[in-house]
Amino acid sequence: MSDLPILGAALTLDALENQRALMLEKHRDLELQDFWPGEVLNGDWTPLVDRAKRLLEGHRGRVGIHGPFFGFAIDSMDVDVREIVKKRLLQGLEVCEALGGTHMVVHSPYTTWDHNNLDNYENARELKLELCHVTMKDAVKRAENIGCELVIENIEDKDPYARIELAKSFGSEAVKVSVDTGHAHYAHGSTGAPPVDYFIKAAGNNLRHIHLQDADGYADRHWTLGEGTINWPSVFAALGELESNPRLIVELRDHSGLPASIANMAALGLAQ
Repeated sequence: MSDLPILGAALTLDALENQRALMLEKHRDLELQDFWPGEVLNGDWTPLVDRAKRLLEGHRGRVGIHGPFFGFAIDSMDVDVREIVKKRLLQGLEVCEALGGTHMVVHSPYTTWDHNNLDNYENARELKLELCHVTMKDAVKRAENIGCELVIENIEDKDPYARIELAKSFGSEAVKVSVDTGHAHYAHGSTGAPPVDYFIKAAGNNLRHIHLQDADGYADRHWTLGEGTINWPSVFAALGELESNPRLIVELRDHSGLPASIANMAALGLAQ
């Protein structure tokens, strides 16, 4: 058991308070999910950070946040929207710095439509990269300065490689890759993407973060691990080939399913 990877979790502060003993028991990596709404980032979020620090007294796992994502994409062509995205990314990193956080999740700009159309328009792939660079350059520099990694998570991605090339194009250790198992399983079941373990193998040692959730290949379920149809032995076998030590973050719709998720993976001999 001691050689098995240790699962972390994505939690709100309220859920962290309920699961605190479990998180501190093995110093599990944590992703806080209170800091993505614009209303929070525009307001005084320091009491939330102070509460997090109190709850994490004695915790030695890695800490990060899910960055802002609703209502925009990092490849927006609209100049005004782009300024808002820049602002949100920098606001998120300000929170990370206050927390001592080492990762912030950013959503991939690649859609199912892109998969079928990026080669249908001249220079469309290059333009997408360019737009992402214009939007993210300030955030990348800030992330470098505070020792934080921006991890780009697959959302609708059908091609496991496109956002990996995006991450590499920055030439920065502050831009890496995330895989969400439920999103990959949705894409596999609904759009013909490869299975989940292929997404992990494609990322290789650029993978620094993974959202672990179970699903049925139809929707973004965020079920307890073991309750859906993801092939978990293949997922953990692919993770076992990596040297990048990605954060293994269980991300559930119902946070009370965290202990069962850990127990189910332990029963399979995959994680603890």
